Amino acid sequence: MKKQQNKPLRVVQVSDSHLFSSTEGRLLGLNTENSLQLVLAKIKQEQTHIDAILATGDIAQDASEVAYTRFQQHLAQFNAPNYWLQGNHDITQPILNTLGDKSHLSPCIIKFAKWQIIMLNSSVECEVPGKFKPEELAFLKTALEQSKNYHVMVCLHHHPVPMECKWLDTQVVRNAADFWQVIDQFSHIKAIVWGHVHQASDRVRNNVRLLSVPSTCVQFKPLSDDFAVDEDVAPGYRWFDLYDNGDIETQVSRVEGVKFVVDWTVKGY
Repeated sequence: MKKQQNKPLRVVQVSDSHLFSSTEGRLLGLNTENSLQLVLAKIKQEQTHIDAILATGDIAQDASEVAYTRFQQHLAQFNAPNYWLQGNHDITQPILNTLGDKSHLSPCIIKFAKWQIIMLNSSVECEVPGKFKPEELAFLKTALEQSKNYHVMVCLHHHPVPMECKWLDTQVVRNAADFWQVIDQFSHIKAIVWGHVHQASDRVRNNVRLLSVPSTCVQFKPLSDDFAVDEDVAPGYRWFDLYDNGDIETQVSRVEGVKFVVDWTVKGY
């Protein structure tokens, strides 16, 4: 008789909410508070059980404690632990002031019976591109060495591979080669997940799934040479089912009815 798989872990990823201290704050013409609330309502509607929520950076546009506190209050509606990592718009200290628990902010490890999720900080404060500090890569290597009996998902903010989007690829992790040198030493890594790019993608490198997620606000146009907003797709989130045998199922879910006029006077974000 075939052994039945245990119920998978259900993990939800939200990213790049770009909240402001004011609930009226807009990114490229879109009210980011409203769009986040729509995405969270979608999660509430679709997800009856969540084992963990991952917030993969650019939580606040202005790095204000007010924005982080509001984000935390929004996530409190879910009966699930949430873990954050920093994006290029975030500043660590206001996040720590909000969370009050550094074990839920990168670098950190989320441990389950068969899985570990490693949250990394790829951000450099006051700079847009990503870069890992030596101690961050040392943390990653130690975490991977100590998790060989688990399946592992690694999360960061910046993309560690090109997105074939010329303007965005100037913001890739600058020392991505050092990151991959660590990653390629281990065979129990099942997925690497990031935010920052405001677009969904799914590919495979050396049997490791590489996944990006939509923003909860504005979406960026894939395969664009210059900065461009994708007006044809809506804000969304990604969910994962993580199985005991290391298999992963994942999908992106998007909201409907988000209409706004892009402010093209803004030449970046």
